[in-house]
Amino acid sequence: METVSNPTAARVLAVRPVGTMAVLAELAGLHDVLALQALLLEHPFPGQVDVLAAAETVLVKADSPQSARRIAARLPELDLAVQAQAEGKLVQIDTVYDGEDLAEVGRLTGLGVEGVVAAHTGQVWTVAFGGFAPGFGYMVGENESLEVPRRSSPRTAVPAGSVALAGNYSAVYPRQSPGGWQLIGRTAARMWDLGREQPALAAPGDRVQFRAVRELVEVTDPASPAENVTNAGVQSGLRILSPGLQSLIQDLGRHGHGGLGVSVAGALDRSSLRRANRIVGNQPSAAVVETVAGGLRVQAVGDQVLTVTGAPVALTIAPPSEVHGTATAQDNTAEGNTAGDRGDWSWQERHAQMATAFALLDGEVLMLGAPERGFRTYLAVRGGVDTEPVLGSRSTDTMSGIGPAPLAAGGFIRAGKATSSNVVGNPEVQPDFPDNGVTVLDIVPGPRDDWFDAAALESLCSQDWTVTPRSNRVGMRLDGKGLKRSRNGELASEGTVAGALQIPPEGQPVLFLADHPITGGYPVAAVVVDHQLDLAAQVPIGGRIRFRWAPGYTLPANSSQTSPDATQTK
Repeated sequence: METVSNPTAARVLAVRPVGTMAVLAELAGLHDVLALQALLLEHPFPGQVDVLAAAETVLVKADSPQSARRIAARLPELDLAVQAQAEGKLVQIDTVYDGEDLAEVGRLTGLGVEGVVAAHTGQVWTVAFGGFAPGFGYMVGENESLEVPRRSSPRTAVPAGSVALAGNYSAVYPRQSPGGWQLIGRTAARMWDLGREQPALAAPGDRVQFRAVRELVEVTDPASPAENVTNAGVQSGLRILSPGLQSLIQDLGRHGHGGLGVSVAGALDRSSLRRANRIVGNQPSAAVVETVAGGLRVQAVGDQVLTVTGAPVALTIAPPSEVHGTATAQDNTAEGNTAGDRGDWSWQERHAQMATAFALLDGEVLMLGAPERGFRTYLAVRGGVDTEPVLGSRSTDTMSGIGPAPLAAGGFIRAGKATSSNVVGNPEVQPDFPDNGVTVLDIVPGPRDDWFDAAALESLCSQDWTVTPRSNRVGMRLDGKGLKRSRNGELASEGTVAGALQIPPEGQPVLFLADHPITGGYPVAAVVVDHQLDLAAQVPIGGRIRFRWAPGYTLPANSSQTSPDATQTK
């Protein structure tokens, strides 16, 4: 252990609320950021869920609004002047320096191409924090000789393994993705590999030494680490006949991995997932199928107990012989199943009810219609969907590619053993779901409402915003009269949360959902209260949203407002 002393800036400068379940600590610089991060990881507060360091801030997520308020009150009391930090491991990364922007970086720094390579390999870099994508580490060097701006026009696709610079940081892109950093080289090092005990090759706190090599390096994008399709020998589960528009396996998400660049993901409508699991007698966090806009068709392999919750849809159950391209009852008998041994049982089309447990007998096919209201529907099978967990969760993260692949025709999902009761639950009453009318969502101001004047913040809550077709699980893109910032410049990337209303330069808000990037560089004017994220996820494309300040919150002009129970110091 080494002792790090910083007597001139030894405390948290300010604490800003980030919605109702997180707070953002502002510090004097990266030195204090790392000290606070180390302190919180070694001595976590009660109720602390995750810690996400960034350039000048530390985001602390909590398990409840009460925990968030307690953490906000205690953060300014912490003494960061002396903080013990463990020295991370040293990682060597072989690099071919032939990047598209190498010459431009040489010009911007005045070092020339050879000088850039010498400066990059001649110092030890430390991974300060993670973000953007799993395995993407923001590395700081021992000097600032390679400080360069981001590209004025980001690339739509940066190859996996690209070694890059931006600001005072260096990084390696772990997978192909958009990006605006200056590319100086490439490596074959696998920055993110779920087959390792520690997936990130260089985690926060580790040190990195780049070494120049001459041989060409072939870089491939890592394949998805988990599949939901199993071999034909499995005899209990659901065969996918049609996945509809998009069907994904989701549970309650993977928490506590923000420092590695991994978002929580999980079901967008968490209450519908929990309701489905209660009804079929599953554990609350069992994995289910989340589907949008109807069209999902599944066939039972072995008798199954199912339920469907969320956006209400017509549930039609057809006998095998009436479904084109599926096995008949006689075919199933030949395979050793039981569909042909039901005596005088009559195979007639029937209908099931939402939020009610029902049987799908071997060979029968369940078809989901289009939602009458809402957008997302959840199909639960008794025992839960059994796939290999990734970082403790079976959820699909559409942004990072972690978790099971989206369901596809011909695939198969196993029924697991994640039950909590020997019996199924009673039918439940579902809430009202949004239609194309106006859905009102409560928001908490900040953490960066002070980037907007009173007129812009009034406009945020005085108009209807339309959900555009460009929306997805990463975020809902909203269309309306754009919000104008009251200050110029760039905001240093900082941690963010689901429910954040990030405002890009054009002024059209993006409402972050579960698969959002864990850090962002656009100001967040407000955050939807956590308990209304389920409702937000059910607003359909073309639906309208109106925001209002949550009870107990008022908004003075040009200042960041906190709840009366929260603590903020300037």
